[in-house]
Amino acid sequence: MIRVGVFGAGGRMGTTVCQAVVDDPDMVLAAAVDPFHAGLDLRQVNGIAEHLQMAAGPEALVAANVDVAVDFTQVEAARANVAWLADNGIHAVVGTTGFTDADLDRFRGAFTSSNCVIAPNFAIGAILMMRFAELAAPYFETAEIIELHHEHKLDAPSGTAMVTAQRMADASPDWAPDPTADMVVPGARGGQGPAHIPIHSVRMKGMVAHQEVLLGTTGQTLSIRHDTYDRSSFMPGVLLAVRNVADHPGLTLGLDSLLDL
Repeated sequence: MIRVGVFGAGGRMGTTVCQAVVDDPDMVLAAAVDPFHAGLDLRQVNGIAEHLQMAAGPEALVAANVDVAVDFTQVEAARANVAWLADNGIHAVVGTTGFTDADLDRFRGAFTSSNCVIAPNFAIGAILMMRFAELAAPYFETAEIIELHHEHKLDAPSGTAMVTAQRMADASPDWAPDPTADMVVPGARGGQGPAHIPIHSVRMKGMVAHQEVLLGTTGQTLSIRHDTYDRSSFMPGVLLAVRNVADHPGLTLGLDSLLDL
C-alpha cells in the first residue's frame, strides 16, 4: 500500500488528486497539506468521503509516514515543497509548471535519498502528442504551436508547449524563417520558442488544457491536437507516476520513460 500526501489539497487539482488516491485500492491518502484550508476536514472543503484534517505545513507528511507526495500548486510554493521533500527523503510527483533550468539543476543534486518525477502534463494523450510532434519534425520546414488554457493559469507559454517546442527543435534544428515583413500588432506572431518555433498562448474561460501543433511543408500540412476537457484526464498519469517514482532514481522529467516511449 502506497501512502500518499497531497500539497494544495483544497485546490482544483489537489481535490482531483485526493479523490483519485482515495479511489485507488493500492493507495491510501495519508496526508493533505493546504495552508489556506488548514484545520478543515477534506469533507468540509471538497466533499471527499475521507476523514482527514488538512495540515498547514509539510511536517504532516513525516508524521503520516508518507511514501510519495504530489504537488500541483504554484511555482513559488512548489520550489519550497520539492526541496523539502528531497531533504526529508520523500518521493515527489510534481505537475506544477514554471520551474527554471536552475530549479531543475538544484533538484537533480538534491534528490539522493528519494526520487522525483516532474511532468508538464500528466494526460497520456498529451504525452503522445509531444512524441508525435517530435517524430514529425524532421519532415517539415515550418511549425507553430498553439496552446489554450483556462483563465486561472498564470504562466505562458505552458510547460507542455515549451517541452514540445524543445523536443521538436532537438529533432530538427533547421526551420524556415518567419516571412512576416510588417508586424501590424506587436506580438501577433507569438513568442519565439526553441529553434524560433512560434508559440501562441490563449487564456479563456471555459477551457481546461488544449494544444495544437501545426507543421507545414510544400503542398501539405499536418495538425496534431490534444484536448483535455476535465481534470480527471490527468489522474491515470499521476497515479502511474506515484506507482513508479520509487523505481526511477533521481530526477525524471516527463512520463515518457514511465510509458516506455
